[in-house]
Amino acid sequence: MPVVVLIGTLDTKGLEYGWLRDRLEARGVDVVLVDTGTLDAPRVRPDVPREEVARAAGTDLTTLRAHNDRGVAVTTMARGAAEVVGRLYQEGRLHGVLSVGGSGNSAISTSAMRALPVGVPKLMVSSMASGDVSPYIGGADLTLMYSVVDIAGINRISSPVLANAADAIAGMAAGHAARRTAPGGDRPIIGATMAGVTTPGVDAARELLGILGYEVLVFHASGSGGRSLEAMAGTTLTAVLDATLLELSTALLGGVGGAGPDRLEAAGRAGIPQVVSVGGLDMAKFGPDVPERLRHRQVHVHNPSVTVVRTTPAECAVLGRQVAAKLRAATGPTAVYLPLRGLSTLGAPGGPYHDPSADSALFTAVRDGLAGSAVRVHELDTHANDPVFGRTMADGLHDLVTGAAIVRAAS
Repeated sequence: MPVVVLIGTLDTKGLEYGWLRDRLEARGVDVVLVDTGTLDAPRVRPDVPREEVARAAGTDLTTLRAHNDRGVAVTTMARGAAEVVGRLYQEGRLHGVLSVGGSGNSAISTSAMRALPVGVPKLMVSSMASGDVSPYIGGADLTLMYSVVDIAGINRISSPVLANAADAIAGMAAGHAARRTAPGGDRPIIGATMAGVTTPGVDAARELLGILGYEVLVFHASGSGGRSLEAMAGTTLTAVLDATLLELSTALLGGVGGAGPDRLEAAGRAGIPQVVSVGGLDMAKFGPDVPERLRHRQVHVHNPSVTVVRTTPAECAVLGRQVAAKLRAATGPTAVYLPLRGLSTLGAPGGPYHDPSADSALFTAVRDGLAGSAVRVHELDTHANDPVFGRTMADGLHDLVTGAAIVRAAS
């Protein structure tokens, strides 16, 4: 029988959680109800009481209440909830997680969900889901459903929304409980980054890595993809082919889709092999409208939702220094590959973003920043999307992983 864990503040949302539990049990799902409330008595009896959640966070309710600080309470119960659901998962008593609520419960429950492995169904019904949800999702395979109305009673709007959520998690949990080993088996796993403007080069690398016996997971360099790569670099991934750093340039110019200040650091901290290139640093990504301060630049409409702006030589120099500083701190084998004829489909010779002076500023900053370090810098007289460049990166990563190249890129 599949098991769904319900996480919630049962002092304020107890009636709604009782309704969800009944709905799930009617569908033949076993339910474990976890209480993360800290104030009034729970309005429905939990299976994992709040006292146990607080202990899992290394404290107790008396101490927590003495702080009289909602922020402390939310952070602490989030930490405890993550410990509880992790233990339930290890015990085989969790095939899916469902939570409902507003900002506080969303913060607690999604923090716990993010601690679970990829593939475990995670569903959050939240009144916060119509805005910026990146703090809740992070790099997890977490689904957010907008509640439309606040989670405050069962009514003609909340009833079908919550019923859909219960039915969805019941189906996902049943599938997860019955699922066999995913394709790929025990092959070593490579995490690669890609965007539309670097797809041909990364596809060539991915094809060769598959021939060499790796399973390649491709992450879209759009903010959430970079966060997912960073989250998995120290756990799931054997090595990283970080070919697309568009999130760094986007963050520098204040665009849409940055991946946070820790981007390009997790693989180095974990000590796993990494090959890095500079794909996409010739542009920054924005939505349909570019800020007034940048409209004099080379602006390119990528699609109706995405517009990109060309980075200047000064900005490219800053980005090169950032890349070098992050990679100098790496504790594992690291190599950088520079495509001297362009960084993207737009930046290749003849493309609208082909700017040798800007690219040269980037390359110089990378070279200078890595001089005297253990990081090897490889320069190829081609552009980022030439298949030879992609295969050379793949072959180089295979060298770092195994210590011996078996397939040469040009063969």
